[in-house]
Amino acid sequence: MYFRFFIQPAVALFFAIRAGIRDAKRNQTPYLWRWVTTKGKGKEIASEGWKDYGKIFILATVLDIIYQLILIYGAKKQASFYPLESIIVGFLLSFIPYILIRGPLSRVIKLFMRKNKPNA
Repeated sequence: MYFRFFIQPAVALFFAIRAGIRDAKRNQTPYLWRWVTTKGKGKEIASEGWKDYGKIFILATVLDIIYQLILIYGAKKQASFYPLESIIVGFLLSFIPYILIRGPLSRVIKLFMRKNKPNA
């Protein structure tokens, strides 16, 4: 079940790439920077982020719960279930790659879009 250390970040990267491309096409400021610097629209921006990130977080948490249950009932290597651990691992394996990729990718795509734009 160590594949979760590859699957969860890979899924996060996939969604981050989609969101970064969308941000660049809409000519928006990268997500994290927009959320930190925009006054008065924090809830709205956080809601937008949760729409993208929520799926990833839930998937990562469910994968970790399955992993723990396999260890408890299948392999008998673990004595009890730790729900907070599932939430923390789900967060770390999904949010960190998502945030680290979405903003920089959006900036790079915007840069290429400007270079490829024909001069009017």
